[in-house]
Amino acid sequence: MSKRKSGLNIHGILLLDKRLGVSSNKALQEVRYLFNANKAGHTGALDPLATGLLPLCFGEATKVSGLMLDDDKRYHVTMRLGVKTDTGDAEGAVIQTMPVPALSLDQINGCLQGFMGETGQVPPMYSALKHNGKKLYELARAGETIERPPRRIVISQLHLLAVDGDHLELDVQCSKGTYIRSLAEDLGHALGTCATVTALRRVQAGQFSLQEAFTLEQLLAMDAPTLHNCLLPVDSPLQQLPAVHLPDGPAASIKYGQTILLEAWDKNTLGSHRIYHHADFLGLGEMSMDGKLAPKKLFNMNNEQR
Repeated sequence: MSKRKSGLNIHGILLLDKRLGVSSNKALQEVRYLFNANKAGHTGALDPLATGLLPLCFGEATKVSGLMLDDDKRYHVTMRLGVKTDTGDAEGAVIQTMPVPALSLDQINGCLQGFMGETGQVPPMYSALKHNGKKLYELARAGETIERPPRRIVISQLHLLAVDGDHLELDVQCSKGTYIRSLAEDLGHALGTCATVTALRRVQAGQFSLQEAFTLEQLLAMDAPTLHNCLLPVDSPLQQLPAVHLPDGPAASIKYGQTILLEAWDKNTLGSHRIYHHADFLGLGEMSMDGKLAPKKLFNMNNEQR
């Protein structure tokens, strides 16, 4: 996340369709420049090879970016059988080639079913995970390989979309922390060969869909009012949480960080709640069984864009 001193105080979420060949941070800075925004961050990086949905958070919306990182993601991935690279994708150097066995659709689909559900996945060396303070991809570029323990992931959807020679196109829905490059390599091994990713497109992140996203070219063609109309409200990723609407007095107490006692509440909806004063989103609070609402994360959108 980055902050500048001379920009605008803009609050909201923009869904970007990231183009091929740029890092997520570069894509963020390009859009941030268009908005002249003080504060901005993204919610889960896409590799330069990857395209598709990249939610960008501005201003107070950066406070929900951590929650959005936990969302499931959905991808369309093309993998090439018979080739393995050092990075797990087409940007890397080829380190292995293998013959590709004749595979029927039933064999491929049967293999895919074996990867469904909860499993352990070893993250790739070319990743931003850290070992003793250094990112794994830095160690990999120096020729080092570190033992990586498997991490728990969940594959909730894995469908074959197309077969074109030695290329398979898949639809993958997965939990946070899933590396599609590692999944492709594991699938290649299970099919009796090796594999690498040649194309990757994120089509969904939590409740947000690629169909709602804008390309940089579309944003560049907009005037300022149209551009700002593309921003989603700060609370849009939180709609699955129950809401509490407060009158003036309790709302003022919440704004000062005080716990309040509600006269009436739904005892079946304990835990995190969205808090509102009239139409204004105040933040997130925690509801306890005794009817007390404690503020946990407050939002201040009084400093509007100028």
